[in-house]
Amino acid sequence: MIPLRDNHVRHRIPVVTWCLLFVNFVIFIWDRHGNPFGPRVVFADLAMRPNEVAEVFRGGIDRFPIVTVFTSMFLHGGILHLLGNGIFLYVFGPSVEETIGSLRYALYYLAWGVAAAAAQIYVDPHSATETLGASGAIGGVLGAYFLLFPGNKIEIFIPLLAFLAVEVSAWLLLGLWFLYQIFIPQDGVANWAHVGGFLAGMVTVLIMGGRMAVLPPPDPEYHNI
Repeated sequence: MIPLRDNHVRHRIPVVTWCLLFVNFVIFIWDRHGNPFGPRVVFADLAMRPNEVAEVFRGGIDRFPIVTVFTSMFLHGGILHLLGNGIFLYVFGPSVEETIGSLRYALYYLAWGVAAAAAQIYVDPHSATETLGASGAIGGVLGAYFLLFPGNKIEIFIPLLAFLAVEVSAWLLLGLWFLYQIFIPQDGVANWAHVGGFLAGMVTVLIMGGRMAVLPPPDPEYHNI
């Protein structure tokens, strides 16, 4: 299922979301010397390895792995990885950004990425496998969206069903996405980073006071007399 758009009416340009999409794309191309199908070259040493980060907290001398927690959020393993993350950020990011404000959204995005990395490290602290991609931080976007706009309609594209496009409620789509990460883990995918990011996004909304405290008040009704 590929999300295409939501039905949320927005009134401002989602500057941070567009910037994140642009930065991820530029770094992806730069990393491969302009060849989108080539190997990672330029930033190959900036991907996070859970065992290296865990070693820092065990008293390791090298502190550089902490940097990779942040740099890994902007690296991707391939064109499909980049496009998949970009689609989810494009669909769900603007509504969250407009609701909580662009500056807070940018800071929370980074915080959600850190929470996602922490979850992956906690679950598998001895893994030497590279962990990279924006999906952990985007998981935070999805978690925030899940609490803020559960009733929104999301148009999704289903290639296996004769390229059918249908609408589903956000709570159903995102709830299934979350459960999929837990119960159907995939080889080569940092599923627990997705889970950690999603939960971090939900916790953020709750810390801010919950859905009703975060959403703007409805426009007052006026009656002609």
